[in-house]
Amino acid sequence: MPKHLKPCPFFDRVPADLTEDEWTDVAGQATPERITGTEAEYRAFRTGVGMIDFSMLPKWEITGPGAIDVLNAVFSRNVSALAPGSIAYGVVVREDGTMMDDCTVLIYGDDHVRLTGGNWEVEDVIRSYLTPETSLTELRSTIATLSVQGPKSRETLQKLTATDLSNEAFPYYTFQTGVDLAGIPAHINRMGFTAELGYEVMVPIERALDLWDAVAEAGAEFGAIGCGGGALMMVRVEAGMVMGDLEYDAETTPFECRMGWSVDLDKKQFHGRDALVALKDRARRTVASIVVDGEPEGLDEAPLFDGDVEVGFITMAVPSPNSADARWRSPASPRGTLPKATACPSAPTAATMPQRWSRPRSTTRSV
Repeated sequence: MPKHLKPCPFFDRVPADLTEDEWTDVAGQATPERITGTEAEYRAFRTGVGMIDFSMLPKWEITGPGAIDVLNAVFSRNVSALAPGSIAYGVVVREDGTMMDDCTVLIYGDDHVRLTGGNWEVEDVIRSYLTPETSLTELRSTIATLSVQGPKSRETLQKLTATDLSNEAFPYYTFQTGVDLAGIPAHINRMGFTAELGYEVMVPIERALDLWDAVAEAGAEFGAIGCGGGALMMVRVEAGMVMGDLEYDAETTPFECRMGWSVDLDKKQFHGRDALVALKDRARRTVASIVVDGEPEGLDEAPLFDGDVEVGFITMAVPSPNSADARWRSPASPRGTLPKATACPSAPTAATMPQRWSRPRSTTRSV
């Protein structure tokens, strides 16, 4: 593992033979590219149970009277009417309306909210809106998060708790606290980054390995295995989910990465709103998922052509056993047109283009 990165809470369950090149820096934490093997991990996500560390994301908790107002001043969506236990997905932008981060927020109550993202700059924005009555705490160093994903994830976790995990009792984009999971106090989000049925399980960091072992044992009959970033990239690209520094950067607006739906301009004020009003009808590009006949090697950042006209480039190409997808960015195309990826060699692959896909509108199974 690269010495300059922090180890993940599940480090002791990662193979010792990983080279430095098989670790990725995610917000300063080392994230393994594989644990069991990328192809097997992909199958686990799609047909059984895949377990993947999601502890790397910063988690900012705002508390005190008016905490929800502080969140509303930072976040693009109006969360004031959301019931406790709700999760919302949206963005935080810079003052000029460009993307800073795509984030999820958890509503505990008007005086207690949490924002999870991947860009440490968000903390400065939140602090700029704090009041004397509110405080901010970053929780990453205290919480281990295991994302349990796949069509058998509910059956696996239900073995470990008396809490009803059914769709009726625990709908998509909600969370529950105080769950006893194999004797471990847990907070569980019904969500994920795979477009499969899934849950994010958060426990005190000192119980990380206990959680891993309990889930692995409960899911053994379904083929539960540990997974790394390589398989996650395959499933998230197939699903059309986007990431910072890939499908958007500091020059991209929400309207150019398909996050425009999450910008609530009916809110009287929030960080970057005035700039977003001016940018709303000025999108210069879009993001889309495309299917390419070709191997993925060498396609990242490859140009795409519509005839002889270069219309964009691929942000990430991955092998796609399900649909052979690719994601690409380009200048905005006329409605209803999809440029051909004539620069690409031939075989099933997945890749991306500028206007982005939103997580809540995913094909995540509600079953």
